[in-house]
Amino acid sequence: MKKIKLSLMITASLLLVFIIVTMFNTLTLQSRQPSPKHVNGSIKEDHAINTLSKAIQFKTVSYQDRSKMDLKEFDSFISFLELSFPMVHEELELEKVNGYALVYKWKGNDSTKLPIGLTSHYDVVPVLEGTEANWEHDPFSGTIAEGKIWGRGTLDDKIGVIGVLEAAEHLLSEGYQPSRDIYLMFGHDEEIGGDKGAAMIVSTLNERGIKFDFVLDEGGAIVENMVPGVNKPVGVVGVSEKGSATAELSIEGSGGHSSQPKDRTNIGRIAGAIAKLEKNQFPADLRGPVEDLFEFVAPEMSFGMKYVFANKFIFEPVIEKILLKQPASAALIRTTIAPTIFHAGEQYNALPEKASAIVNLRLMPGDSLEEVKDFIEKTIDDEDIKVTIEGSEASGVSSIDSWHFKSIQQSAKNVYEEAVIAPYLMFAGSDAKHYDSIAENTYRFLPVQLTSEDLNRMHGTNEHISIENYLKAISFYMEVIIEANKEQ
Repeated sequence: MKKIKLSLMITASLLLVFIIVTMFNTLTLQSRQPSPKHVNGSIKEDHAINTLSKAIQFKTVSYQDRSKMDLKEFDSFISFLELSFPMVHEELELEKVNGYALVYKWKGNDSTKLPIGLTSHYDVVPVLEGTEANWEHDPFSGTIAEGKIWGRGTLDDKIGVIGVLEAAEHLLSEGYQPSRDIYLMFGHDEEIGGDKGAAMIVSTLNERGIKFDFVLDEGGAIVENMVPGVNKPVGVVGVSEKGSATAELSIEGSGGHSSQPKDRTNIGRIAGAIAKLEKNQFPADLRGPVEDLFEFVAPEMSFGMKYVFANKFIFEPVIEKILLKQPASAALIRTTIAPTIFHAGEQYNALPEKASAIVNLRLMPGDSLEEVKDFIEKTIDDEDIKVTIEGSEASGVSSIDSWHFKSIQQSAKNVYEEAVIAPYLMFAGSDAKHYDSIAENTYRFLPVQLTSEDLNRMHGTNEHISIENYLKAISFYMEVIIEANKEQ
């Protein structure tokens, strides 16, 4: 009996300690959000709205087959910028890299400070053939209706180009002079990798020894209902982007007539390999930018969720299990596997001598191509299947403790006072990865508030932006220029 009482006392004591420690962690969790400041200045709204509307009307469409690109439209767009932003073109130095990538240098007062860079792209993806009739307004009309501006590029990413230039034009009109050099850099082929645009800008600047304190590109946005337990919209600033790689699984062997098949055909073996990869996914790990995301949003959560995330060292397996239930959140914590292409056979009654499958992978920071290949080979466990892989690893992870990130966070908070601004890991690719080699930090943030439906419109049908959102984006770019120039 005494032993039982002692055991119960020990258990109760441990439980009490557990409750005290976990409650202490929860109740002492401090917000990582800055207080909003007064937004600087007012914007010439009519000019801004009409300029973005006109910018959408230029069909600066990128194609994988570059011969399809109508460069006359690109030339016309550049001429349009010169007419629309006279002070920018009078006071900033403009250089055209490769003829179409644009670099504006805004000279600051202090040459000892490293510059900052704001970058966007003005090329857009094509409108899928056969879907034109599904648009409420023509995709290249720039229609202004229902408090919105419609057309391809309103979200991705002429809003960034025009928004930055509007901000610069406004600040110049008020006599603003930055303390450090500011580079405004606009690529023309981001949608097909940026090899002739951003990559060449970086190469040109690198040859001149130009390095940046930070570069800000498009990327995360302010999204509603993004994080469970957080009722406020969450603005996510990409501090890294996942790598993108393609793995090919292939096998060759004797074919034969379909009337006498072997127990294991080439198609069956490749299909079996894919099935193994889908069943045995890369391990999940709540680390890096995703761990940072939850550290920033946890203090803003409802009590129950806050309790879980404040004690992540205990509940991490539970958190990972929850995140793995949805594709979007699962992609935050593991390298993903997506079979996209299968090749095999030409004749219905002949066994193919070759079979292959293409798998697209999005790599977590820290996962190398070689490690990913090894994982695939061990998982499929078939020596006859050849695995090749090519692509890029994840970008570097930028600081969340530096003044660079804090300037962006403060600027976003100034414009979107109710939003929770946090770092995150970006799934898609951007031009920011090219700037990693010449910038201490690179960040990815589109300063607009979006719904899940808006996100689907970026490369889809009925892309549009609310006028309110667009004007706030301009305000954000003004704020980030001013905030960054306060720092040493």
